[in-house]
Amino acid sequence: MSDAPWLVVGLGNPGAQYAGNRHNVGQMVLDELARRAGVTFASRGGGLLGRRPQAATADARLGTLPGGVPGPRVVLAKPTTYMNVSGGPVAALARYHDVPAERVVVVHDELDIPFADVRLKRGGGEGGHNGLRDTTKALGTKDYVRVRVGVGRPPGRQDPADFVLKDFSGPERKDLPWLVDRAADAVEAVVTDGLEAAQLRFHTKA
Repeated sequence: MSDAPWLVVGLGNPGAQYAGNRHNVGQMVLDELARRAGVTFASRGGGLLGRRPQAATADARLGTLPGGVPGPRVVLAKPTTYMNVSGGPVAALARYHDVPAERVVVVHDELDIPFADVRLKRGGGEGGHNGLRDTTKALGTKDYVRVRVGVGRPPGRQDPADFVLKDFSGPERKDLPWLVDRAADAVEAVVTDGLEAAQLRFHTKA
């Protein structure tokens, strides 16, 4: 399946009231990738994902290969379901586009990473993240790539579930464009250079 596209998914909740939440940082990264590629998202539904649209998607090429050649084909996707039922749209898109699990990249918020850090891995646990848990269940495997965008731990005794459904703080919003840009760079590095090379680049302190 070497000619299969990549499927890059940004997790989040639908609706303007959630758009600025920490839980939606994955979709912020997808918006940046679409901006870079010069494409716009369109809802997909009908025979692919059921009667109602379940994802907004865009076909694109990400990054640049040696010699200035446009990067690999990708399907950018933002599920329009709620976070805890993200898996259905992800699995449906993977089947429709014949994308194997190793070419699925899921971008998501991560409580166990400090704010503004980006980490990459394939497989592993879900760490209590309902969107990842449902994606793993729907795909039938953990062996997809995760781009983990650090949002930090909640202060004091605040419930993590409440924390991720709050917008970024004022100081965080100043650095948010940089974080989104860095996470988008990480996605491009995965699809153009491979996971190990991307990990070396993004896990090494400057």
